[in-house]
Amino acid sequence: MKQLITLTAFLSVLVCFSQTHEIDSLAIQLAYQKQDTVKVKTSVRLIKALYQVKDYKKALLYIDQTEQLSKNLGFIQGSADANYYKALIYTEKDDYYNAIDNYNKAKRYYEQLNNALGIAKVNNNVGLLEIRRGNYISGLNLSLSAIKIFEERQLRQELSKAYNNLAEAYLNTNQIEKALEFNFKALGVREQLQDQEGIKASTQTIAQLYSQRREHRKAIEFYQKLLNLLESEKDAALKGEILPSIGEEYLQFNDYDSAAQYLLEGLQLNRSTNNKDGIIQSLNAIANLNLKLKDIRLAEQQLNEAYDLARTSDNSKELLKNYRLQKEVDSTRGAFESAFIWQSRYYDLKNQMEKSEQRQPLQSNSLSSTNPLETIEPISNDTDSVSTSSPMSKYLLYALIAALLISLTFLILSYTKRNSNHKLVDALSHENKQVQLQNETILKQIADLEEINKVKDRLFSIVSHDLKDSISSIKGFIDLLREEGISREEFYELIPELSENADNASLLLFNLLNWSKTQMQNLEPNPTRFNIQEVFQTKMNLIEQKVEQKRIVLIDESQHELIYADKSMIEIVIQNLLTNAVKFSRVGDVITVSNRPQNGKTIICVEDTGVGIAKENLEKLFKNNAFTTVGTKNEKGTGLGLSICKELVELNQGRIWVESTVNVGTKFFVELPKS
Repeated sequence: MKQLITLTAFLSVLVCFSQTHEIDSLAIQLAYQKQDTVKVKTSVRLIKALYQVKDYKKALLYIDQTEQLSKNLGFIQGSADANYYKALIYTEKDDYYNAIDNYNKAKRYYEQLNNALGIAKVNNNVGLLEIRRGNYISGLNLSLSAIKIFEERQLRQELSKAYNNLAEAYLNTNQIEKALEFNFKALGVREQLQDQEGIKASTQTIAQLYSQRREHRKAIEFYQKLLNLLESEKDAALKGEILPSIGEEYLQFNDYDSAAQYLLEGLQLNRSTNNKDGIIQSLNAIANLNLKLKDIRLAEQQLNEAYDLARTSDNSKELLKNYRLQKEVDSTRGAFESAFIWQSRYYDLKNQMEKSEQRQPLQSNSLSSTNPLETIEPISNDTDSVSTSSPMSKYLLYALIAALLISLTFLILSYTKRNSNHKLVDALSHENKQVQLQNETILKQIADLEEINKVKDRLFSIVSHDLKDSISSIKGFIDLLREEGISREEFYELIPELSENADNASLLLFNLLNWSKTQMQNLEPNPTRFNIQEVFQTKMNLIEQKVEQKRIVLIDESQHELIYADKSMIEIVIQNLLTNAVKFSRVGDVITVSNRPQNGKTIICVEDTGVGIAKENLEKLFKNNAFTTVGTKNEKGTGLGLSICKELVELNQGRIWVESTVNVGTKFFVELPKS
């Protein structure tokens, strides 16, 4: 092993020395050459050598000189190559716009020269760039157009990159079969090139793809091949990732002994190299093993350690796995309240990951190679005209009549068969429509069930977090007083905070119950005519204490006006709007309530000069996804209040909308009928 490592190091030094010698030699040649096309070609070779050793700064200096000389000489090939290498360098620097600009220039030059290989190289590199940016359709099409040229000319370096591009794009669009096919092609080319890093990357991806297809033994086979390729210390991090991955594969078919062997080895290696992501992956997998072996206490310890590490890491995949396993552990222990919390975190993170990983859908027809249409030549049936004066004319006439009768018979049979086929097609079409209607009904039921599930999850989240916190706080104060943990004087000092917690719990229950009613979809309004000014005055009295605490100015500009609606529902709406205005107002801010007639209806307005609402959040306010933020004194909310308001207003044939500017204030408007 030591001899092999020494040999590898020696070869690396030899390659570096060879490249440096080539660069020096080309630079000397360039200095003594005339200002002609030969000098341009030498310069391009030098640029290529500098690009390969990643000396981009010096390469760009030579590119500028080469570009200028090519332009003066009218040497299109030199201009094309200079722009191509400039684009490659900008690609390495993640400068997308300069890279695309120079690729396009190079492509125009190659098109002038009818240089199919140059065009293919540009297309392949642009394809890779687009795939990295998530533009999978355009990236795939560009790489596909380049591959044919590379295959014809057996250009292995270019094929390696092109196959890998396509494999990556197919993987990111969940076309696993295609991704596997092109990864195998890339692996084959990389083995011919003896590209060790490329072989490792392709082998690992193939193993991961087999794992996604649930072909766990094939996944293990390729992970083992990858392990055999890892020989130096620089691969320790990769080995730390592969060992727990093999262990997880063995877990899939309950081979616990083999799983434990790889998982423990992986954990030990990752701890020794301080590979944080590897430690998290290993701990999660070992905890899963212990969970299957019913060692709940040990599984819990390992998950807690993994959780502490994952919170400070950017490893969302392993954090999601940790949440799921934590939920299973707590469910097994019977700690259902804690399990609900983990489940809520799991779905929140999963939704975030799904939003951030939204990808372009691929249309299958854009990737399939289409064959040109084959044109069918009409068959010429020129026959000599039949002479009636011939002795054979009578027989020919009989033959024609017989042919006509046969043709007529075929036509009748064809017509009958066609009618029969039409009836069959109609019957099948009708059946398909019925199936389609059934499918639509099933899909609607699934959507309804998913919505109900979301409502359930939201209820669990609210009850287990917000409501529990407020009630626990109140109980804590009372327990302290009962157990004489604090004096009565200290308790009296805490009464305002206790009152605020009680108010929070009360408002939370108020909104939760009303929201639950609206979700039942059987809430019917009982409209009557009532004075909206009285509702304002009643609800303003309820918020007096909080207004005084925040030293907010409350202005009543309401007037006597009768509206026609369900009074109790509108009271809920007004209370929510006033509570929100107080919540998001600062010390010294002003809240104004008013109403005015307009076009036979009443416009109610609750206005504040508080913190305002950001433009991107305005459209989220009235939706069922429970959007909420904390108030100016860290007041919490459920995010249900405004969705309740919207449903109650619309039940009363009204509408609600909002206008807001950040740091200026917010106006909520409600329009209701007068009769």
